Amino acid sequence: MSKGPGLFADIGKYAKDLLTRDYSTDQKFSISTNSVSGVALTSTALKNGVLHAANVATQYKYRNTFFDVKIDTDFNVKSLVYPMNKFVSIDHNTLTGYDTTSRTFTKYNVGVSVTKPDQCVSIILGDKGDSIKASYVYYLDESTRSATVGEVIRKISTNETTVTVGGLYAVDHLTNVKAKLNSNGKFGVLLQHEGLPKSIVTISGEIDTKTLDKYPRLGLSLSLKP
Repeated sequence: MSKGPGLFADIGKYAKDLLTRDYSTDQKFSISTNSVSGVALTSTALKNGVLHAANVATQYKYRNTFFDVKIDTDFNVKSLVYPMNKFVSIDHNTLTGYDTTSRTFTKYNVGVSVTKPDQCVSIILGDKGDSIKASYVYYLDESTRSATVGEVIRKISTNETTVTVGGLYAVDHLTNVKAKLNSNGKFGVLLQHEGLPKSIVTISGEIDTKTLDKYPRLGLSLSLKP
């Protein structure tokens, strides 16, 4: 909890993980492997109704630099290169995305983050300057990983603002429960259990509190790490 971000992926990562990670209304299956040279490879298959998608991600750390490359079925390439520093609590960085088909940059983000042992504040300027995202995470209990989170996203071109609050409660070292609610009335809940070592089953659901007559959306995910 006490280490500084050091990576662009860590700017806002704590809040993003609490509010979005493992929440899904699809069927997803992923397998991750690690080589002795330090290369991590993850393959993911996703089914959403009649649509299917897949991607392959590779991560590699060399000395104090971290490389992250991801390729999907549409041949989009996303890459990250950032320094690693565990001794600072303030960090800023950038992220770019490049579409090999159109040969254009699809993403350019800038972020800054301030991290303390029990809390983290982050601000990201994204969508090529069209959006601003600010988040705050407070750890209620570091030993159980229980935490609360708040996030505000401002879309400049559409003059829209979305506020989301959520939290995580660790029932035990194998089971987590998460919940979130945003200003649009979307309420999500998640139950995650590690049945076998490094093998995690996740059940999640989402309901629109403004249209309670509709059925909730449900998702199931299985992740294996040999």
